[in-house]
Amino acid sequence: MIVSMTGYGKSVLQLPSKKITIEIKSLNSKNLDLNVRTPSLYREKELGIRKMIASKLVRGKVDFNLYMEITGEETSSQINKTVTKQYMKQLREVVDGDEIELLKMAIKMPDAVTTERDEIEEDEWKTIESEIKNTLDKIATYRAEEGKALNDDLSLRVKNISALLEDVIKMDPERVEGVRERLKKGVEDLKEKYDENRFEQELVYYIEKFDITEEKVRLSNHLEYFIKSINSPDSNGKKLGFIGQEMGREINTIGSKSNYAPMQKLVVQMKDELEKVKEQLLNVL
Repeated sequence: MIVSMTGYGKSVLQLPSKKITIEIKSLNSKNLDLNVRTPSLYREKELGIRKMIASKLVRGKVDFNLYMEITGEETSSQINKTVTKQYMKQLREVVDGDEIELLKMAIKMPDAVTTERDEIEEDEWKTIESEIKNTLDKIATYRAEEGKALNDDLSLRVKNISALLEDVIKMDPERVEGVRERLKKGVEDLKEKYDENRFEQELVYYIEKFDITEEKVRLSNHLEYFIKSINSPDSNGKKLGFIGQEMGREINTIGSKSNYAPMQKLVVQMKDELEKVKEQLLNVL
């Protein structure tokens, strides 16, 4: 079954001193276009995160965001008391002010507050990594559900093209006879004598140039192959796109060869359905 490239997944993980929120969004793209955003603490894990996403989602424009909110009493920021006191002493020499006001100014000075880099605890990261995988499963499920809707729409469009092709096949003898009558009437209107046998030979040659038997057979095969492909276990949007191109080629050739207004109307309808197929295929993985 086909899978959509559009999807969304979100998970919230509560740890002893922090809350981790993982959010993944994906849209259609020719290849994997991956954007990863994490707090600086987990930056060293980015390569591993990218590998996990690439193996699970394969293709699409993917935005991965990992947010961290400190909920415990622990903090990695510390006031540098020595530096702060020196700032306050210098400020007293410049202005007379309340100690609290001087502290407010001093704390904003460079190096008044220092941040120690935390080390990632292995057990904590394993928990986060497991939740990332869980979020990837959520977006994969979302993509699969979207794929079912795409499958239904594509199947309907291809079914419509098949029905129109059947109308073309039924109309073809009428078209050939119409071409024959038109040519014969044109010759008769010239009011000139002509060789009946030679005329028939030329007529056969002319009609053969507008024969669409091969195009009808090839288009029918492409339609069958398309349906078979969307119902296969793997989702391959690029392959379906190639089949769609071949379908378009045969439809265009039928239109250019038809030389018959009622048939050209059917061809226009087939082209319209095929355009809708191509639009939907842009979202298929």
